[in-house]
Amino acid sequence: MSIERVKAYFKQYGMDGAIQEFDVSSATVELAALALHCEPQKIAKTLSFMVDNHAVLIVAAGDAKVDNHKYKAQFGTKAKMLSPQEVELMVGHAVGGVCPFAVNEGVTVYLDVSLKRFETVFPACGSANSAIGLTIPELEKYSGFAGWIDVCKGYEA
Repeated sequence: MSIERVKAYFKQYGMDGAIQEFDVSSATVELAALALHCEPQKIAKTLSFMVDNHAVLIVAAGDAKVDNHKYKAQFGTKAKMLSPQEVELMVGHAVGGVCPFAVNEGVTVYLDVSLKRFETVFPACGSANSAIGLTIPELEKYSGFAGWIDVCKGYEA
């Protein structure tokens, strides 16, 4: 199970106890915000794309949407999201629980600047009913991100 991989990953940092599991679904931004009793924009959603035949994850604020023009400028290609089957196979997590932790080898993680306006954000932890609250420095540390990018629109900075 994907959440077990994430728990094992966080255990090495003594952070596995910070993972929250819910009796309700947290598979969408709206559901996660309800489960966590927080604003939807503080949900750190992880979006899965294909770039040069490799999986790329972009972690963005819950109210941000991918801007196709910015995406193409960043990656040199049109935004192509992975299918649910590709996500599970290539990333190692199923849709609804995709997160930047304990991902398969070869997956590149980026953090979108839409997250920088928050002190704490809440990414999923490998299942459709889990999350963890992390500060931005903690998200940087635990996600193993390749860099900050600006590929979103529709959020208030």
